[in-house]
Amino acid sequence: MVRFEVVTTPDKPVFQRAVLGLNGGPLDSAVVRLACGLAQTGRSELVGVHVIEADWSHELTDDLVGDSAVPQQILDAAEAIAERARVPMTTVLLQARNVGAAIADEAAQREADLIVLGLPYRRRFGGDFDEGKVIPYVLANARSRVWVVREAQPAEDAA
Repeated sequence: MVRFEVVTTPDKPVFQRAVLGLNGGPLDSAVVRLACGLAQTGRSELVGVHVIEADWSHELTDDLVGDSAVPQQILDAAEAIAERARVPMTTVLLQARNVGAAIADEAAQREADLIVLGLPYRRRFGGDFDEGKVIPYVLANARSRVWVVREAQPAEDAA
């Protein structure tokens, strides 16, 4: 078992700028709360990013959100958690062909030193754990550190 301890000091925060991947799932609040808990007010900045994936039948400039309020609700919920924690957060809504690439690129453009992503616990047909496409892409291509917050394994799968 690997032990991990985060040590913060007033002169050296855990991160300067963190990009948080938000997908509207149940782990968004855990991702934001974790980042807020490690951020030092006024010294660390959070950037909440929600990406709408544009398939090849749409142009990247097409309005894929339309009248849907869901993407803005996702960002507003994250911003509310950060505001309660008194941690500055900027939110960004992106459209891209690849969610992982968009998150890694946004982190690079903003010179973030940390990316935090949530990973729901889910299984594929056949019983294998499914990490999806976004996490492996970001882990392989991000220039910064990447933290993955995985949902707890259900009791029936723990056996």
